[in-house]
Amino acid sequence: MESGQRFLCIASYEKGQPYLRQLAELGVRPFLMTVEKLAHGDWPREILDDLVTMPGNLTKEQILNTVTWLARSRSFDRITALDEFDMEVVAHLREHMRIPGMGTSAVAFYRDKLAMRVAARDAGFPVPRFARVLYYPELAQYMETVPGPWLLKPRAEASALGIRRIEEPEQLWRAVDELGDRQSNFLLEEFVPGDIFHVDSILSHGRVVFSSAHQYGKPPLQLMQQGGVFTTRTVDRDSPEWRALTGINARLAPALGMRSGVTHAEFIRSQADGQFYFLEIAARVGGAFIADLVEQATGINLWREWARLDVAELRGEPYVLPPLREEYAGSVLCLAREADPNLSGFDDPEIAMRIRKDHHAGLLVRSADPARVHQLLEHYAARFAEQFLATMPPPERPTD
Repeated sequence: MESGQRFLCIASYEKGQPYLRQLAELGVRPFLMTVEKLAHGDWPREILDDLVTMPGNLTKEQILNTVTWLARSRSFDRITALDEFDMEVVAHLREHMRIPGMGTSAVAFYRDKLAMRVAARDAGFPVPRFARVLYYPELAQYMETVPGPWLLKPRAEASALGIRRIEEPEQLWRAVDELGDRQSNFLLEEFVPGDIFHVDSILSHGRVVFSSAHQYGKPPLQLMQQGGVFTTRTVDRDSPEWRALTGINARLAPALGMRSGVTHAEFIRSQADGQFYFLEIAARVGGAFIADLVEQATGINLWREWARLDVAELRGEPYVLPPLREEYAGSVLCLAREADPNLSGFDDPEIAMRIRKDHHAGLLVRSADPARVHQLLEHYAARFAEQFLATMPPPERPTD
């Protein structure tokens, strides 16, 4: 019988390296399963127990067969989905193998946009009015009651992928007809103009023990469909926005059923009434270098803390959040015309990180003054749009 603790980590995208490294530093063996096209990715091979690859189009049953075959000769104490698109299959594996962690029903509240909206609404949180794309009379009544425009949203995509703006009922019926048998995998939601915020947090024993609130520049839906420069920045901790967002998140994340883990939640402040409405929540670390943004502002690396939390839970030990710093950070990022854009013209002392990604230009800034961060992002976004910005059709799947 072998000894030692081992985590099976499944990743369809190249991410989560700090999680893997933290596991190894804590004495847990990280076993990585990824897709074949990422076999030569930037993985920390020196600390991995092993790395195996699978074709990118395997069914849930085929992945189950592969993992249970691997489990014949090694024991897995936990299974982690490093990317959102792996969450359902990992939940299925946990239930089949009787390994602790969120199962398929629990994961739905952090993956299925319809499930999370129903649960949030029923728990008393404001959400934009929505309807299932299921019972046609219900849809017709919804459109008679809720003024357009509306958003037709995939229930299980990440971020703003696959969202369509619907201006009038006939447009919806045409879209539903095009979707055919896939239509029940969508929901219809009222379009609420406003400012978009995200709150990234850590939960331990059903309680939010860390959260950090940030505000996007342009809405992600606008950037996804029209292109542009992405920005996000830490909300002023002394502001009503910070208190409202962290307060809502502290109640919402546990209300949907999570006991321990990390979350990335998004909210909109309506231009019409100034109220914050819940948009979505995911049981993962945010993409688009948000983990780096949070670390610059607070000193907390969400990937590493997620690993520390998982290991503490496995060993029956208390999770202790490391010391925080309270600074402000912002990021500016765009698709670039050049493979390796020259950022040497940006030399302000607040620049804390230069993002290295093929055909992208990106910077992270940090300051003790939230107004200075805002000023830098406004200035940099305009320069990025002029010097670097490239456009292309929206991707069908996330690219980070």
